[in-house]
Amino acid sequence: MSVTLRHRPLDLRLRHTFRIARGASDVRENLLVELEEGRLVGRGEAAPILRYHEDRASAARAVTAMAEGLGDPRAFAEAAGRAAVAGQSAAEAAVDMALHDLAGLRLGAPLYELFGLDPRGAPETSFTIGLDAPEVVVRKVKEASGYPVLKVKMGSDGDREVLAAVRDTTRQRIRVDANEGWTHEAALERLEWLARLGVEFVEQPLPADRIEETRALRRRSPLPFYADESVHRAADIPRLVGAFDGINIKLMKCGGLAEARRMIAVARAHGMKVMLGCMIESSLAITAAAHLSPLVDTADLDGNLLVRDDPFEGATVEEGRLVLPERPGLGVVARDAPVSGSRPGSP
Repeated sequence: MSVTLRHRPLDLRLRHTFRIARGASDVRENLLVELEEGRLVGRGEAAPILRYHEDRASAARAVTAMAEGLGDPRAFAEAAGRAAVAGQSAAEAAVDMALHDLAGLRLGAPLYELFGLDPRGAPETSFTIGLDAPEVVVRKVKEASGYPVLKVKMGSDGDREVLAAVRDTTRQRIRVDANEGWTHEAALERLEWLARLGVEFVEQPLPADRIEETRALRRRSPLPFYADESVHRAADIPRLVGAFDGINIKLMKCGGLAEARRMIAVARAHGMKVMLGCMIESSLAITAAAHLSPLVDTADLDGNLLVRDDPFEGATVEEGRLVLPERPGLGVVARDAPVSGSRPGSP
């Protein structure tokens, strides 16, 4: 039976302006991918990362190139490889998701079952608080009172004031993500007082390419470090040993579930912790990552919670812990509302 691959725009409007050290956004321009085989439709989502020179148009071009190789496994693999080499990992991830979804639908089994995983082992997920004025951050913290762990974005001159406001507002556990926003000197100054505030770990304190500088900083840090921008695929992991205690795997960075599983194995072989993270994504991509969550130590799969009108439903959060859907494949279904930004008949 023939398989058809198509894509269409997926616009995600956010509940609040989302700010990190590199910029801000109110709408995310993602891409929905659908892989149709008879009456079965596997879905995937690309959330292009501007930092890596991806956007929706470039992702769509990469998906179209992969679609042309669908009838020939070798041609398809070559097209996927070209997407990876060209830095179009989000497009690669979307097609990978759709393939996994379709495989589960064919077998009538949820993806975690195909992976041999127990969904009861899914970890807690943190809720991310973006960069903002202290009074806005406090309001966001109060809205996130149902989550046991907060991940607070840092990387501005107001870091100390923001963290003090968060700690004064809540007893929730706190993790910090600097998004490459600190200098070595600023990091040294912040790490001591972050430790005194009870912060659990710091994600990506320095720019991604400063591995040796991060290694030197880690020797003086009272807190563990997790790599995000410094790690994309399994091949990146060995050089991070000694600089980082753990890695943050994002499907949009690594190219999908298959590579994410390889990354988990390599990280474990090097004695590193593993976190599953995300970009701002709908429940489609979030649920895809969640199917791997029983394999990891912690999760930061909250991108869908930042979306005003999520067009899909899938994995949920109960008492701060991920709950995986029991439906076949990814287990994601479309909500009653039409997919925002979709154009019926789009290629």
